[in-house]
Amino acid sequence: MTVLKRALISVSDKKNIVELAQALRRFQIEIISTGGTYRTLREAGIDVTEVAEVTQFPEMMDGRVKTLHPAIQGGILARRGQDEAVLAQHGIAPIDLVIVNLYPFANTVRRSDATFADAIENIDVGGPTMIRAAAKNCAFVTVLTDPEDYTAFLDQLEQQQGQITDLQRQHYAAKAFAHTAAYDAMISDYFQQKLNVGELFPITLFPSTWTPTWRRQTELRYGENPHQQAAVYVPALATRPSLANTTPLQGKALSFNNLADANAALACVREFEEPACVIVKHANPCGVAIGDDALSAYQRAYQTDPLSAFGGIISFNREVDIKTAQTIMQQQFVEVLLAPSFTADALQLLASKNNLRVLACGLGANDELDVQTIDGGILVQQIDHGSATDLRVVTKTSPTDAQWQDLRFAWKTVKHVKSNAIVYAKNFATVGIGAGQMSRSFSVKIAALKAQESELNLSGSVLASDAFFPFRDGVDAAAAMGVRAIIQPGGSVKDAEVIAAADEAGISMVFTGMRHFKH
Repeated sequence: MTVLKRALISVSDKKNIVELAQALRRFQIEIISTGGTYRTLREAGIDVTEVAEVTQFPEMMDGRVKTLHPAIQGGILARRGQDEAVLAQHGIAPIDLVIVNLYPFANTVRRSDATFADAIENIDVGGPTMIRAAAKNCAFVTVLTDPEDYTAFLDQLEQQQGQITDLQRQHYAAKAFAHTAAYDAMISDYFQQKLNVGELFPITLFPSTWTPTWRRQTELRYGENPHQQAAVYVPALATRPSLANTTPLQGKALSFNNLADANAALACVREFEEPACVIVKHANPCGVAIGDDALSAYQRAYQTDPLSAFGGIISFNREVDIKTAQTIMQQQFVEVLLAPSFTADALQLLASKNNLRVLACGLGANDELDVQTIDGGILVQQIDHGSATDLRVVTKTSPTDAQWQDLRFAWKTVKHVKSNAIVYAKNFATVGIGAGQMSRSFSVKIAALKAQESELNLSGSVLASDAFFPFRDGVDAAAAMGVRAIIQPGGSVKDAEVIAAADEAGISMVFTGMRHFKH
């Protein structure tokens, strides 16, 4: 243990700093401080010495230079039992406690009116230097960077008669290094975003060293299964509202699976400009439809697969009114209900279901990168915002106007179904969905079985496939189900055989030149 005799305090976030300093003085700990912190403590009547008095050198350049001085850095970095002679030679007193947090860089650059000059002036230099010096010398020095730690620290000081243990110092040092690492990463991230124009340097979406910074939003009860721990993190510089930082309007706390399914539902419903509803189960859409309003869209989406819809996630791209809420509550059990907004009477009605999670979440496109973990690393890619525009009819028969509309609807939907993915659609609604099968032809059959189970007629429907048909068997199976038009990427070595199968069945086939694998 070490007895604390001298503390340096320099904080941007002054939360509870007066109370902490008052407690330190009760332990007879000398306090030195800088700039605004010094003035705050003096105004509170606390005995404090200004850093300039210690260094015998004034703060300069609007506070840019004040603590980068041997009298400060030497006092922090001195090794007890080894460097006393050096300290005495240069008249430097040891510093046992460093309480520092940094200029509000993140809060500054989140402001819509923040300029590049504002960002530069909020890059702290002396603060990280003091923090890192104290953390490096944690064998002798205690460093505090988080105001939330003040209470626990004072409790330790009280219980241990003014001393802090080695393990406690190491704990605070670990937090300090995380604090400065995150701070530097935010600055790096800001510069990457600001300068990613490719005019002077080949700045890339995937730099050689990637330093994203995430802050914990909340801890979850558990992960995919009860034996797994989990939490939600959001980008440290995030400014837009998102699913990750949305507070539920009502209901139980969101689970890991709730959020994963809600994310899939939100991504799919974003595809449509018309009133739309998406019902998701286990991260796959089990019903998608467009309607005249939210209610009609829901009713048509629900018809696709009522069995799978039970316990699912429902998302809308329009406000949910009381009629829609009533219909949902009468027809099915739902885990999460997500929409841009809800009418007051709809919320009042939904409140009768205490466990139902209700989320009001905006529909702004997610521009973040898609990140997936693998053994020993991560995979990073752009989110799939692709939308095929160069559609090419490859069969003798062309789609009718109504089929073109359904093909475009089905193509937007299949993008959000796990590969191998097949979607049957008719009149702007799914009538069968096959997801996640090893064989594409088997997905065709499963989607048809789903339609038969829901007593929906596939005759006259269209089919979307997220990737090319490697053989004609999938087209033959679709023809037997009554499909009249198919949209798929094309690009198989068997394309001629597949097109011939469509021509034999009198089916129109459209190539997109773009696939939508989703793993």
